[in-house]
Amino acid sequence: MANKPQHVSDLLTLTILALLDEKPCHPYEMQRLIRSRGKDFAIAPTRSLYHAVDRLVRDEWIEAAETQREGKRPERTVYRITELGREEFHIWLNTLLCKPALEYPLFVAALSFMPHFSVEGAVQALQVRSIELEGRIADSAIKLKAWKQHLPRLLLVEAEYMLAIQKAELEWVRSMIDDIETGRLPWTFEGFSWVEPGGAPKSDDEPVPKDES
Repeated sequence: MANKPQHVSDLLTLTILALLDEKPCHPYEMQRLIRSRGKDFAIAPTRSLYHAVDRLVRDEWIEAAETQREGKRPERTVYRITELGREEFHIWLNTLLCKPALEYPLFVAALSFMPHFSVEGAVQALQVRSIELEGRIADSAIKLKAWKQHLPRLLLVEAEYMLAIQKAELEWVRSMIDDIETGRLPWTFEGFSWVEPGGAPKSDDEPVPKDES
């Protein structure tokens, strides 16, 4: 019986299935295509790629199609996706496209604790981030332009999405810096009292309930 992927975010396995859904190929070619197409999220050590391939064969999602030899090079096994593998791949892909994942980037966690900084410290950190984002946006735009020279746009939609996300984040960071500097975002806890949902204000002096078990 075939197994489900170990985790829905196993992007290396997802990428292998996508490549084999296009055409049969051997692991070396998979690795080359991952790099040439800019699938950075799937770049992994060679041994990890082979482990993923072995697991997919064991789970009957892919199978060996033929063995090739070029000159004095070692034999290479060409793999193809099975009907079961194609069906499961499409189900998996549909889930990822349809359902927003509960992802918590490190930046989100850092923002939740930003009030522990001084105003100056927070502004400085966000300014550094904005400069970093500007550099990444420029780099992403250059790469996307180069990829468009030899790849159809349909294979580059994730790069367009990432560029759009970076631009949106930069715009938000700049607006946050402006809100802090102009005072539209008050930097004070004065008069603040944490209220539990549906309850009374929480006091740090409340006794800890005893375990009566």
